[in-house]
Amino acid sequence: MKNVTIDEKFMVKFLVTLLQEHSPTGYTNNAMKVVEDALKAFPAVTMEYTRKGALVATWVGELKDQARAITSHVDTLGGMVKEIKGNGRIKISRLGGLLLNGVETEGCWVITSGGKKVRGSFMFEDSSVHVHGAKVSETKREEANMEIRLDERTTSSEETEALGIQIGDFVCFDPRVEVINGFIRSRFLDDKACVATVVAAMKALADQGLKPKRTVSFHFSNYEEVGHGAAAGIPESVCELLAVDMAAVGTGQNSDEFHTSICLKDSGGPYHHGFSNKLRKIAEDQKIDYRTDIYPYYGSDGEAFWRAGGDVAVALIGPGVDASHNYERTHSDALVATAKWVAAYLLSE
Repeated sequence: MKNVTIDEKFMVKFLVTLLQEHSPTGYTNNAMKVVEDALKAFPAVTMEYTRKGALVATWVGELKDQARAITSHVDTLGGMVKEIKGNGRIKISRLGGLLLNGVETEGCWVITSGGKKVRGSFMFEDSSVHVHGAKVSETKREEANMEIRLDERTTSSEETEALGIQIGDFVCFDPRVEVINGFIRSRFLDDKACVATVVAAMKALADQGLKPKRTVSFHFSNYEEVGHGAAAGIPESVCELLAVDMAAVGTGQNSDEFHTSICLKDSGGPYHHGFSNKLRKIAEDQKIDYRTDIYPYYGSDGEAFWRAGGDVAVALIGPGVDASHNYERTHSDALVATAKWVAAYLLSE
């Protein structure tokens, strides 16, 4: 098997562009277009959207049997307008496992159904220390006591509604992307970091005039954060499904920000033992330094396909990401290693 070179500069630049395109679950079209535009550089790849809105790119391999699929997700955490308060401020309903204290005081956009963007900040509703004292620091953050303070002259629900805002509008939080000393820190590295590694692996093959050993479908999911992203859209011919999603970093975990990891079990149970061992051998043959791990509070699109009745072998790899569902951070070393692993899998028997 040939060693491939990952274009790290391209990968990080693509990742930053993707991170800056808001894509909470249900509002992913613009981010999907970023992925689609990147894949247009690979003439051997064909693309189509599922009725559900996922992007599926197909690359015909040297062998037509035992087709494969790789899934990673573009959708992120976010919110929707739940209530317009009498004072003009907004309460939200969360999309996915958004940590309210993780986005407290963060800038956000309310996206109206007509596409208008209204700026605001996500705040504890009694946030002034000089008025509310210890309540500000001691109160548990819940949807009921958090609000969006709009940067508009509005003091009533009528004035907010006059801005075009309605119940059900999407709320997008600032990612705050920064690249420094090889680190990439941002919200929503889950799972845009992995999308970047998959695209970088595809570019590595294309740049070197290579093609996958077997036909592969790249499934870019848009509903993973709410549990059913890859439940549909994986072709029936697929025998193996590789989910590429972040590795959970924290106390008691084996993963770290500088390496790629393979998850052997998460909250849904073990992944496919044979497929996982196959991936481990590929990594060892290619001298890819990886970690093995178990994630206690975690689920993937691979499991979503299993629960939908998918009869395939599923495994999960991904770069280590610190502070998952919070202000996340990874390192380019982990991204490069993951991209190399994906590329090596694509070239393997």
